[in-house]
Amino acid sequence: MASSEYILDARAVHAWYGSSHVLHGVDIQMARGETVGLLGRNGMGKSTLIRTLLGHVAQRDGHISLFGQDMSAARPYEVARLGVAYVPEGRGVFPNLTVRENLVMAARRGRDGRSDWSFDRVMETFPRLKERLTNLGAQLSGGEQQMLSIGRSLMTHPELIILDEATEGLAPLIVAEIWRVIGEIRQAG
Repeated sequence: MASSEYILDARAVHAWYGSSHVLHGVDIQMARGETVGLLGRNGMGKSTLIRTLLGHVAQRDGHISLFGQDMSAARPYEVARLGVAYVPEGRGVFPNLTVRENLVMAARRGRDGRSDWSFDRVMETFPRLKERLTNLGAQLSGGEQQMLSIGRSLMTHPELIILDEATEGLAPLIVAEIWRVIGEIRQAG
């Protein structure tokens, strides 16, 4: 596949935290409609790779292309503007905002003007959140926070969603629910 056919094409990616060389020439590609999982023990560089691809790691080298555009030196906001949503490890909900506020503050049309992920559709997808609209982010369980974080990313109408540790530390029933929703999102395109 040619580089322009991938929505993500990263080649020979290196990353450093200070003098620690963490990534050593990583290659990863992803085509539209494809789901990719990174597997490995703790400390193997999975989160560092994700953060490097998104522009969060300043000390980096190699070629990173998103949707055919060179993003090797891009900042995180430039990556987000291309339609990439990030659900970080630790969920990253705003603890002092309500569920409704967490969702609404992220809402915007997609790059192509799409708005198929409305507030109501997110509520249908995550009925548990509908019951907690006035709760603060800090008042939610870990599973509810993860649902909120995924819902917030959907409100941006992304072309690509990157989840870091999507189900870490969650109860088995919540894990099953999260993976069901991720499957539905994938099916919806």
